[in-house]
Amino acid sequence: MTTLAQQGTQPSGFPTRFREGEARGRRLGRPLRLLGRVTEVDEGLMERIGRAFNERDEPGARLAEAIRMRAGAPGKVTMTQLRTALEHGVAAVESPPPALAEFFARVEDTPDWVDWDLVDEGGRGFTRLGQNAADVLLQLSLISGYRFGGPPDLLVATGGLTGSTTRRRLAETQHWAVSLRRPGALRPPGSGSRSGEAWRLTVHVRAMHALVNAGFEQRWDTARWGLPINQADQAATLGLFDGVLIIGCRALGVPVSRQDARALMHLWKYVGWLMGVDEDFLVDSEWERHRINYHVLLSQAEISDAGPQLAQAAVEVQRERRYPGWPGALQRARGWYERERLLSMLTVFLGTRSMSELGLPARPPWAHAYVLPMNLLRYRVLGRSAQGRARLERRGHRNADRLLTSYFGSEHATVGNLPE
Repeated sequence: MTTLAQQGTQPSGFPTRFREGEARGRRLGRPLRLLGRVTEVDEGLMERIGRAFNERDEPGARLAEAIRMRAGAPGKVTMTQLRTALEHGVAAVESPPPALAEFFARVEDTPDWVDWDLVDEGGRGFTRLGQNAADVLLQLSLISGYRFGGPPDLLVATGGLTGSTTRRRLAETQHWAVSLRRPGALRPPGSGSRSGEAWRLTVHVRAMHALVNAGFEQRWDTARWGLPINQADQAATLGLFDGVLIIGCRALGVPVSRQDARALMHLWKYVGWLMGVDEDFLVDSEWERHRINYHVLLSQAEISDAGPQLAQAAVEVQRERRYPGWPGALQRARGWYERERLLSMLTVFLGTRSMSELGLPARPPWAHAYVLPMNLLRYRVLGRSAQGRARLERRGHRNADRLLTSYFGSEHATVGNLPE
């Protein structure tokens, strides 16, 4: 197989992360061909991904530049103005600075392709996945990604998901994911109305990503990693939250139908658009997402020292959660159980080699041994009827509430506060 580097077509602007990861990535990505949909490497797509490592969210970058201006400078955007625009729309900001007006004009102008009924159905399907979605998002969408250098190094550099911040950051991520499931939560601000919570949180995260880029770009090894938060990594993250979510839940015995997959993909396509992901990487087709994910995998670098730090912190935080309904005397035992359950499922999903690379102890597959038959009963037997699907949806809402309470450790009335 001829690679871009062998063809001599690889632009010099590609980061060394991409060049070094190509050979290793092709080897690791080969098993995905068993799906029968990806039979060869699309060199054009590989080149597009390579360029994306040095591309940013430009409207977000201009907003971040305006936020970072000194007080009183022309065009300065204050955090108060940003919060007002997030809550009520940019029209509620008196004389909005140009960068703020441009940014919110874009995110408030919903694309014509957005089907709100399909977005809401995607949220309901997401809810019905229940604990399975939480497991896949933590294990495959988050911890699995720590096997590759780049984004984990940025998380360590920013202090995110390590040390004392681990539980709070995971809680904020869980809260954002839960908010996406609620009907209407992704709608932008209307005339005189507040925006949906999921829309507000998603756009806020986009602004914070832009600030991270602005703050770290000058001291970041862009020649090796690309920009701190770049379009290639954004595409990879989106793929972990839509395509990997679907295929991971199927691996746990949940029958995600073609209709449910289509709704989930549409939900995440709109989320990706709000996050500033380039339209080249926004897709409706589940199989097109798997094709992009395959090629993104080919571009990944070797594991760095940051990966084990993040993975181990995510596993150990299970002991710190406060599990509702369990008396104080048994909280420690429940925390131990959740940690062991996580390690058991990770061993199956990642394999013993990756567990060793992340510094995690392997465990027997006892968790899958009960999760698979339980999902068979819930989804393939009881969940076949409309009544059964409604029961799964109610159960999913209860699971989400318990999940948030366990991470925040108390009544989570403050969860709605914007992460700083």
